Amino acid sequence: MMHNSADGKAFFSRQELALIGITLLWGATFLIVHIAVAYSGPLFFVGLRFVTAGLLSLLFFRKAVRRMTRTELLAGSAIGVTIFLGYALQTYGLQTVNSSTSAFLTALYVPMVPLLQWAFLRRRPKAMTWAGVVLAFLGLVLLAGPEALHLGLGTGEIATLLSAAAIACEILLIGRFAGQVDSSRITVVQLLVGGMLSFAAMPVAGEAIPSFSWIWLTAAIGLGAASAVIQLTMNWAQKSVSPARATIIYASEPVWAGLVGRIAGDRLPALAVLGGALIVAGVVVSELKPRRPDLDGR
Repeated sequence: MMHNSADGKAFFSRQELALIGITLLWGATFLIVHIAVAYSGPLFFVGLRFVTAGLLSLLFFRKAVRRMTRTELLAGSAIGVTIFLGYALQTYGLQTVNSSTSAFLTALYVPMVPLLQWAFLRRRPKAMTWAGVVLAFLGLVLLAGPEALHLGLGTGEIATLLSAAAIACEILLIGRFAGQVDSSRITVVQLLVGGMLSFAAMPVAGEAIPSFSWIWLTAAIGLGAASAVIQLTMNWAQKSVSPARATIIYASEPVWAGLVGRIAGDRLPALAVLGGALIVAGVVVSELKPRRPDLDGR
């Protein structure tokens, strides 16, 4: 564990370390998703992934689910809607927007979260949190690459902007309800709602059920287990980690995805490496607490 040399206290709390861990796991899943969607439509795959995650969670927490409260059902459903919208709108946008522009527009959730946290939760982010947000966002822009800034305002761009807003709302809703709900029960609801909405959207999007493949089936089960761990950890950790600080940690996901891609043989451009370094710097800076002036000379 990393320590703060100034006061001997842990630099990152257990909850923050858990969020770093699931962000690493999240980043590692992208290569698997990239392979799986070559054999399956995106909505079917997202639906199968999240319904699998929900059913695994339901099996694991079946005793706890019997004590489900109305608040947990409503909050879990609302978070499930934002999970679905984040994935579905980003996927829709990628039909007409290149991946680098999509990455840049999606990254706008990073500055959205502290602003929305301030506006709706009346929790003003600290100065070092703002510094971390700026560094993380700049890093994401560099990771997206120079092509990302060739922006139009077509339906694809608008859909991707809305997906960023949905991701921001998911993080805020988790932060808003984390202290009032049981993490295991709300996880089951949000995963099942997100997955079932994705299946329901298939006929609207004109997406057919794919022909059977062990690749998408195995990937969906494996990623379903990963999604269950990721959402459960988010619900638990955000009981004590603010939405703005959690967002800076989540922003490091493309860094981990890039490292996994590098291991798989992808070359990272110099700008992307610099972007990754800025994101990591943002995570560290957001944890720093400015020292108060020593008024009594000690």
